[in-house]
Amino acid sequence: MAGLVSVIVNYGGTFILVFQAAKVAGLGPQLTASWVGSVSIGVGLTGLLLSWRYREPIITAWSTPAAAFLVTALATTPWAEAVGAFLLSAAGFVMLGLSGRFERVIRRVPPAVAAGLLAGILLQFGIKAFAGLDVDPLLAAVLILAYVVLKRVSARYAVVGILLAGLGLLLAQGRIDLGGLELRLATPVFTMPVFTFNALLGVALPLFLITLTGQYMPGMLVLRNDGFRTRADPIVTTTGLGSLLMAPFGSHAINIAAITAAICTGREAHEDPSRRWIAGVAAGVFYLLVGMFGVTLAALFMALPATFITTLAGLALLGTLGGSLAAAVADARTREAAMITFLAAAANITLFGIGGAFWGLVIGLLAHLLLNGRLPAGRQPALADTGASRP
Repeated sequence: MAGLVSVIVNYGGTFILVFQAAKVAGLGPQLTASWVGSVSIGVGLTGLLLSWRYREPIITAWSTPAAAFLVTALATTPWAEAVGAFLLSAAGFVMLGLSGRFERVIRRVPPAVAAGLLAGILLQFGIKAFAGLDVDPLLAAVLILAYVVLKRVSARYAVVGILLAGLGLLLAQGRIDLGGLELRLATPVFTMPVFTFNALLGVALPLFLITLTGQYMPGMLVLRNDGFRTRADPIVTTTGLGSLLMAPFGSHAINIAAITAAICTGREAHEDPSRRWIAGVAAGVFYLLVGMFGVTLAALFMALPATFITTLAGLALLGTLGGSLAAAVADARTREAAMITFLAAAANITLFGIGGAFWGLVIGLLAHLLLNGRLPAGRQPALADTGASRP
């Protein structure tokens, strides 16, 4: 059920960007369906295989910040050149994974800074869970009340309960129309890639950097924050290969998930961490089902009210948000740097086309270095003279 919730949140919350990018690119229904199907199948296969192989909830997803970037980039880039850029970006991730360098970077991030970063990223989702009371009071109130009651009665099934309660209310109100739903198998459409220097600089390079900083970095820190230790190298290599295989059919970027991953990696998925890998396998299966039927099921998820998606996501991530905040402030020595990271990430700064997760991490690491790093020799603070003998 945690896997299902993460899939619903992902499609309902961010997939509209893919449809917008397809419209900007002038793609017809068949190419759009091929994009939806290929990215969904790629995400499903990579997440399922990684979770099964390493017995950890390794949730994969499409690159949301990259999709947002493509909404503008595809206005001036022919589709065949964009597909060529997708292939180049994917090849870059395969080489990065094989090099082993990304794992070394991840290991150098202090745990308190990582926890502060995750808490900052999740803060907006927690706020939106209650902001729904201003937009759709009855739906948001039912979900919040159901969550609190179920937490008291059966904490393990609280998220499942609010999912069912919300769907039940929407059906009773007639706000979910299944009349026009017709399952049709997606037909992949191959696009011969065209490689140009302009597409390399204008699409492939930004796509690589945005996905690396906006998805892989926070995604790996989500895994580390919940105690999972799978190396970054096989994850980056596998998702890079998935992107490489699916790019000719329209898939823009497959990577490790960050926000939706937190739904499956924390205690809300299962009390026993060794059993949470099942959520990764389940999510992979659900993505494969959506991919097989192209835009049909994706459109169904997107038709759910925005308040339902944001409240469901916020409540599902509440436990992870609280745990991250607790870990961030647990050690008094690193508390200041962790709080700076938390606030910087929550501010969601965007500079040079790079999103808030990256800048929150950069600011947090700089603060940690200045506050907790070793001072140069000869500049250590002097000990106070207390009169006690020194060795």
